[in-house]
Amino acid sequence: MNVIPNTPSITPELVAEHGLKPEEYQRFVELIGREPTLTELGIVSAMWNEHCSYKSSKVWLRTLPTTGPRVIQGPGENAGVVDIGDGLAVVFKMESHNHPSFIEPYQGAGTGVGGILRDVFTMGARPIAALNALRFGDPHHPRTRRLLAGVVAGIGGYGNSFGVPTVGGSIGFHERYNGNILVNAMAVGIARTDEIFYAAATGVGRAIVYLGSKTGRDGIHGATMASAEFGADAEEKRPTVQVGDPFAEKLLLEACLEIMKAGCVVAIQDMGAAGLTCSAVEMGAKGDLGVELDLNAVPCRETGMTAYEMMLSESQERMLMVIADGKEAEAEAIFRKWGLDFAIIGHTTDTLRFVVKHNGEVMADLPIKELGDEAPEYYRPFTDTPARPVLGPSDVNHAVSVADALERLIASPDLCSKRWVWEQYDHLILGNTVQRPGGDAAVVRVGEGPKALALTTDVTPRYCEADPFEGGKQAVAEAWRNLTAVGATPIAVTDNLNFGNPEKPEIMGQLVGCVKGIGAACEALDFPVVSGNVSLYNETNGQGILPTPTIGGVGLIDDLSKTMTLGFKAAGEAVFVVGKTQGWLGSSAYLSTVCDREDGAPPPVDLVAEKRNGDFVRGLIKDGFVTAAHDVSDGGLLVAIAEMAMAGRIGASVDGVPPGLPAHAFWFGEDQARYVVTLPAGHAAEMVRRAEAAGVPVTKLGKTGGDKLTLANERAIIVEALRDRNDSWLPIYMGSN
Repeated sequence: MNVIPNTPSITPELVAEHGLKPEEYQRFVELIGREPTLTELGIVSAMWNEHCSYKSSKVWLRTLPTTGPRVIQGPGENAGVVDIGDGLAVVFKMESHNHPSFIEPYQGAGTGVGGILRDVFTMGARPIAALNALRFGDPHHPRTRRLLAGVVAGIGGYGNSFGVPTVGGSIGFHERYNGNILVNAMAVGIARTDEIFYAAATGVGRAIVYLGSKTGRDGIHGATMASAEFGADAEEKRPTVQVGDPFAEKLLLEACLEIMKAGCVVAIQDMGAAGLTCSAVEMGAKGDLGVELDLNAVPCRETGMTAYEMMLSESQERMLMVIADGKEAEAEAIFRKWGLDFAIIGHTTDTLRFVVKHNGEVMADLPIKELGDEAPEYYRPFTDTPARPVLGPSDVNHAVSVADALERLIASPDLCSKRWVWEQYDHLILGNTVQRPGGDAAVVRVGEGPKALALTTDVTPRYCEADPFEGGKQAVAEAWRNLTAVGATPIAVTDNLNFGNPEKPEIMGQLVGCVKGIGAACEALDFPVVSGNVSLYNETNGQGILPTPTIGGVGLIDDLSKTMTLGFKAAGEAVFVVGKTQGWLGSSAYLSTVCDREDGAPPPVDLVAEKRNGDFVRGLIKDGFVTAAHDVSDGGLLVAIAEMAMAGRIGASVDGVPPGLPAHAFWFGEDQARYVVTLPAGHAAEMVRRAEAAGVPVTKLGKTGGDKLTLANERAIIVEALRDRNDSWLPIYMGSN
C-alpha cells in the first residue's frame, strides 16, 4: 500500500524522544525497508518499549516454572487461569502503575486498579477481589504523606465505585522509594473453565469492534514513560496521566460478560498499555492474521485527534473485540443497552499486515508479526550482588531491652497496623469476604461455598537488596506461608518485578538473582507463575529503588469452615513455634528499626524445610488440631506473638530462649520456615509426637492468658497498650501537618 509522505521528518532527536535507541530504530527501518511515518514511529515505540516487549527480562522470565496440573493458561494472555475444581477457574494477575502514581497519585493508582480489573474480566471472569502492594519513600520526605494519601484514595475511589472488595495488600517505606513509589495492583476473578476467552483473532474478514468509553489524549506515551527513568527535567516531559471512570468500567464489565454469554466474541483484548496499538497488534499476531483499521470510526471525545494520538492514547475503560460472523447487530444492541460506545473500526485480513487508515490515507502499513516477534531481546550484562557477611549474635549491640525493642518495632512504619489504609477500602462488598485485611491472607468465598480462595501479596525488599537470590526465594516462601497459615493449599502465583535501570550491570544482577530465586522456590513448592508484569527503570536522577519482586499468591480452601485466623482464642492454651530458630539478625527489621543498620546477609531460605513445615501446619489446621496460626516474618518471633495477642486481645506468658543465644536474637531473628500456633494445653504432648513423626522441629514457648505479654527477665507489656501503639502511628502521621 502507499503510505503518506512522512511528516515531520524523523530525526535522531525524535527517535530518542520515543524511547528508541539508534540501533533499535535502524533495526526497525531495515525491517520495513524504508523510513517510517510518524504514526509508525509511535507504534513501534509502543511495541518495542520495555513495558510492552520485556526486552531486558524475557530471556530470564522463560526460566520460571509456569505449568502444572491445575494451570489452564500461563503467562502470555491478559491473565493467568488456574483450575479450582467443579468446572471453575480462578483468573488473576498483578501489574504496576508506578510512574503515573508518582505523577498524579489519585488517578495513577485508580487507573492501575481499573486496568488490572479489565485484564481479568477480558478473560471472561467476574472479578471477586482486588489487592495491592505499595511502597513509599521515607515518612519524613516532604512528598511521602501526599503520595500515600492520594494513592490510597485512588485505590479506594476506583475499587469501591466499581464494586469489587479490596481485601488485602502490603505497604512499606524506605528512602530508596523517595523518587519512585511503587503501586502494584492485583485482581482476582472466577470463570467457568469452559468459558475462558482469549486474545487470538480467528477468521478472515471478521469485524474488529471498539467498545467502551471514548478516546481522548490522556496517557499518550504512558507505556514509553513507564520504560524510562525520571530525570531532573522529567516534570515537563511526563505525559498526562490517564483519567479513570469506575462507573463506566462497571458498565463495561457487565456488557462484556453479557456479550460473551451471547456467543458474540471470537477474541477480546483490553486496551491497556499503548492502547489501540498493542491491543490490535496482539490480537492479529496471536491469531496469525492481519488487521486493518479505519480510525475515522473510532469514537473520540476530543476534536481533531490525529492518527498518532488515537493509536497511542491510553484512555481508560476500552476494549477491542473480534465479533463472530453475523453477530454484529446483537453485540451492538447489548452495548448500546449499557450506554457504551460500539463501533466497527476494522476487520481481520489474511495479509499479516497492520494497516492503519485515517481520512482516506494510509498512516501505517507494517508487518504485524514482526512488531512483536522482532522486538529487541537483550541478554544484558550483569554482575552478581556481592555477598554480605553473616552476622553472629555478638555482632549486634543490643542497646535496648527486649520489651522496648518490641514496642519500637510494633509502632514502626513498616510493622504498624495499616487499618487507616484498608478501612478506606470497601472490603466487604459482594458479601463473600471471609477474612478481611489485617491477617496473614485474605479469604474470599467462591459463590455460596464451601470453596474459598486465600489471597496475599508479599516481598521483603531489604532481603532482595542484600542477596537477590535468597530474597526472591523468600518472597515466594512468604506468600506460601501466609496462605498456609489460613489453611489454604497454595496453587499459583502472579508476580510484579520492580527494579531500577537494567542497563546497569548491578541492577540487572538484582533482576537475574531474584528471578532465579523465585524460580527455585516456585519449583520446590509446586507454586507455578501463571501471570505477571515487569517494571524497570524505577529510578530518579540515577537513584534506583530497592529491588522489589512482589509476589501475589493464591491458595485454595476446599472447606471454608476449616480456615484459620491468627488471634489468640482463649486463655490457658499452649503456644508453640514450628520450625528452627537460630536468631538470624542480618538484614532484619530489628537491625533496621532498633539498631539503625541495614547490613548483614539475610536469612537463608531452606525450601525443603518450607515445604515440610508448611505441609505440617496445614495438616494441623485441616484436622482442627490448632486454634490459631501465624507465620513468622518481619520482626521475628516476638512480633508474631504480639500480633496474635493484639488480634485476640489476650496476653501470654512466653519464654524458651535456648542457652547461649541472646534473647534479642531469639525473639527478633528472622529465621524462615516458621509459624506460631496455639492449641489446647492437653494437646501439647500430641503436638510433639506429631512433629517428631513428621521430622518438624517444634518448641513450646508458653501459654496464653491474662492481659499482658510476659517474658522472663523483662517487664510485662499490657496488650491493649501495645494495640494502641500499633494502631496509632499511621493515623497520627497522616493527620499531622
